Amino acid sequence: MEYIKNILAGYDSISLKEMDAVKLMNRVDTKYMFHIDQLSEILNELQNDFRVLEINKTRLGRYETLYFDTEEYRLYLDHHNGKMNRFKIRKRRYLETGLSFFEIKRRNNKGRTLKERISQKESPEMISGKSAALLQEFTALSPEMIRPALWILFSRITLVNKQMTLRLTIDVGLHFRLGTKQKSYPELVIAELKQDFTAKSPFSEIMHKYHIQDTSISKYCLGIISLNEHIKHNNFKSKLFRLKKLTHADN
Repeated sequence: MEYIKNILAGYDSISLKEMDAVKLMNRVDTKYMFHIDQLSEILNELQNDFRVLEINKTRLGRYETLYFDTEEYRLYLDHHNGKMNRFKIRKRRYLETGLSFFEIKRRNNKGRTLKERISQKESPEMISGKSAALLQEFTALSPEMIRPALWILFSRITLVNKQMTLRLTIDVGLHFRLGTKQKSYPELVIAELKQDFTAKSPFSEIMHKYHIQDTSISKYCLGIISLNEHIKHNNFKSKLFRLKKLTHADN
């Protein structure tokens, strides 16, 4: 990761407080997958148009996320089956700051992503108090109906364009854990463009230049199909094939 840090050192920085102006809790998301060998060139091309988030002198932040689902994986299956109004439930910890949040990330029938979140200090695997209230306000589920389903660890670069209209996250070093099963994708990069509305941006133009197509798969779904061979995944087969080809995975 040192070469990534060296490239990011050449970027202008943005603080967490400054970035609050671009929260984009109601937005359009566009995701891309590509091989980490392409990351250096892409970051070099983005430098003139973007600033990088810096926290405690760190520009490559570490994230730890726990996703929740029902016993039957209803939330995963809603995504797999293409349900328009769907949501995911997670707890996310930002290792550089120590901050933790309980989040409900919703996708509506207009293709927009809406996120509700509150700060929380309870045990990662427990949902109670204000977290339970938020869960019941925005879903038809109670804490008793869901359980921890997947841990995801990764490092993230967060970029904000200099016009302060969009954010770009670039995730590397993905590691999934489900019980005793684990899977890592060191060659994989998942980038996500977050903006108020779909429009051309320097990043989308670079993706087009490198012939990298957008993809709708989520990290949660990717982790589930990587570690649970028995779960329904017909609609993700083409994406899984592309992932294996991209990362040269054998299984």
